[in-house]
Amino acid sequence: MAIKNGIERYGKHFLQFLPVLLPLLLLPLLLEWEWRLAHPEWFHRNYENILFADIAYIFAVRLLVLDVMLFYVGRARHALHAALLRIVALYLEITAVTITYFALLYYLFGVFSLFHFSVTIAPVKLAAIEAHSFLTALYISAETFTTLGLGDWVPQTLNAMFALSVEALLGMIQSGVFLAIIIYAHQSQIRKSASAVRDGP
Repeated sequence: MAIKNGIERYGKHFLQFLPVLLPLLLLPLLLEWEWRLAHPEWFHRNYENILFADIAYIFAVRLLVLDVMLFYVGRARHALHAALLRIVALYLEITAVTITYFALLYYLFGVFSLFHFSVTIAPVKLAAIEAHSFLTALYISAETFTTLGLGDWVPQTLNAMFALSVEALLGMIQSGVFLAIIIYAHQSQIRKSASAVRDGP
């Protein structure tokens, strides 16, 4: 019982700061960027291991912390509208942070070394795409997270395949968690209304 009370007490404080803390998930990639500039030989020697660690990091953080927090927000005792607005805001922020994380990951490790553009287009247009590699990485990330899968970018390495799989899995899990929270909040409101009617004024 004491553990449950402690989790509820600290969970409420954590949730207040969660929107501010979410962008900090990008910090390891920014530090790696600096490390890559300072030690390029070491970085390229350990390229595959670093990429794998980055993928494992975001997967663990998303599943163990963020999705659990979304469930906690969904079960919080607020007015239904306020709770749902908070859930939607967190959902959108988590989506933006996750897509940005993977875009930075693809950009850091080289979009064109991880992926091959499988569509035949004019060389001028391909050069324009190559000139905007971060936007390309952002496009690939958004396309994968939403499980759109147009097939225009094909992974060229095992870690690129793994990254795409993890990102698509996180996108599907997040959608499922979001729907579960909405259903739970709706059922909770129905129970409250039924209890109020039964108990009377």
